[in-house]
Amino acid sequence: MFVLPDHHVATLRGPDAASFAQAQFMSDVAALADGHWQWSGWLTPKGRVLALFALLKVDAETLHLVLHDTGPGDFASQLQRFVFRSKVAIETGVLEVGGGFEACPGAGGARADIATGGFALDFGGEGGARTLWAGPRLEAGDDAEARDRWTAFDLAHGLPRLAASQAGQWTPQQLSLERLHAYSVRKGCYPGQEIVARTHFLGQAKRGLALFECDAPLEPGQAVEDDGRTQGTIVAAANAGANHLALAVLPLVPPATAPTANGQLLRQARLRDGLAR
Repeated sequence: MFVLPDHHVATLRGPDAASFAQAQFMSDVAALADGHWQWSGWLTPKGRVLALFALLKVDAETLHLVLHDTGPGDFASQLQRFVFRSKVAIETGVLEVGGGFEACPGAGGARADIATGGFALDFGGEGGARTLWAGPRLEAGDDAEARDRWTAFDLAHGLPRLAASQAGQWTPQQLSLERLHAYSVRKGCYPGQEIVARTHFLGQAKRGLALFECDAPLEPGQAVEDDGRTQGTIVAAANAGANHLALAVLPLVPPATAPTANGQLLRQARLRDGLAR
């Protein structure tokens, strides 16, 4: 096991924890069985993704959110503004997060392995087995190469790792989050739901994620160009050993010629399956 310092757990506790999450987040929390998890996120009122996370429902009064690349303190303070009279408390800083490229016998698909004080989630996919652990005191090492491999696995399966510069910039459809079953268009109101539903039912999604390999590192926010014309934007990048990976938001109709970013040629790759929950 190795530490994942850019992953953090925020916990919602209280009689209204599940109903509060249902009203705030883009996945259908009410349809989630106890002991199971799903991909989810929190949107701006204009339907842009502020944060992506794995949402584990222990029971109706306890939910864990595994945040990716989002500061737990800022997230909790912003979410706290919407608690009002709901009986729910938001906790952070209690659980550490680690990962490993191996299966956990008690966790499979959307079913979590819940133990005293912690849990394990099956983060595997077409690329192989993978487990995320969370607990109060994990015995996990510091392995930068393994963390790079973990991030590359996320990107290869269409899970965008959003840097601060990319938070609040993209709709769920532009990030192709339907591939992960990460949002609902039928569950009812939540921040940004009107934009998400209108885009879905009117067929107005014109952009989505594309995966590329390249020979040198790229940075989020860099333009993707085709014959000198800007076609899209790099939203996430990772070091994958000899090749580097990048996820870009591009028109659904691909460019006629091979695109470039920061002066280097991009080689389109197939997004892998199996990470949806």
